[in-house]
Amino acid sequence: MDKIFKSGFVSLIARPNVGKSTLLNKIAGQKIAITSPVAQTTRYQIKCIYTDNNSQIIFIDTPGVHKPLNKLGEFLSEESKSSLEDSDLILFLVDSNDEAGAGDRWIVENYLKNINKPVIIAANKIDTAKKDKLELNVISYKQLFEKNYPVIKISAKTGKNLNVLLEKIKEYLPLGEKLYPDDEITDQNLRSIVSEVIREKIILNTKDEIPHSVAVLVEDYKHTEKIDKIKAQIIVSAESQKGIIIGKNGSLLKKIGTESRLEIEEIAQNKVFLEIFVKVKKGWQKDENTLKLLGYEKKL
Repeated sequence: MDKIFKSGFVSLIARPNVGKSTLLNKIAGQKIAITSPVAQTTRYQIKCIYTDNNSQIIFIDTPGVHKPLNKLGEFLSEESKSSLEDSDLILFLVDSNDEAGAGDRWIVENYLKNINKPVIIAANKIDTAKKDKLELNVISYKQLFEKNYPVIKISAKTGKNLNVLLEKIKEYLPLGEKLYPDDEITDQNLRSIVSEVIREKIILNTKDEIPHSVAVLVEDYKHTEKIDKIKAQIIVSAESQKGIIIGKNGSLLKKIGTESRLEIEEIAQNKVFLEIFVKVKKGWQKDENTLKLLGYEKKL
């Protein structure tokens, strides 16, 4: 008798700072998505591919769950909606430390209410949640929906109950074949990962006004057995932002470069020479040509 095998797509959606990227990185077993406490950190549909002996689950991290304010925002919002429509299941990640709030209700009303897909609620951060409030918080999330969707309590940080979550997800997946090789854990290429690593270091090292105004373009990536040579351009929308990123005597740009290089070396498993410079392009978030160059365009 042939062994039953299931495969399918799971869209991951949450309000900011709930732990989507942390969850994907934990499932993948290595870093494939950048993490920060800043809203709108995720800008691309990032696929995390989990394969075991009876299933292949393709998780899709959905960016842009917010009201779009410019061309970039419109792209992010469309990316999120298209991934939900194309998935077999929606994983709604929530923070078990809190009751359901305005951000969660907004997601349900604008993204999940009219989507005819099954939903699993994953209550994250149980490692820090107070036990006496945990159950009440979970109930508040269930009450956002008319249907009685299952809730799995997890910790993306520690990995607690992730096996329970994966088994519950499999129940909803259709029978099917593998769509990716066993050893593939993401659809991101090294160029994409490098640009995201650099952007993460910028977000973590700069003030609040920088994250939404910055993008990173990898202009050149040359790989050899001994060293990877990378040239990257940091794009900002104002001269003042360029000054912040460069820092006094170039100190902050050097710090961003060093932190990025060390992480890229770990990912690429090779020595890295990283050259970074900063360019001002006013209003790049509204410029369709620049957005296309950066990869913020609808893929057919």
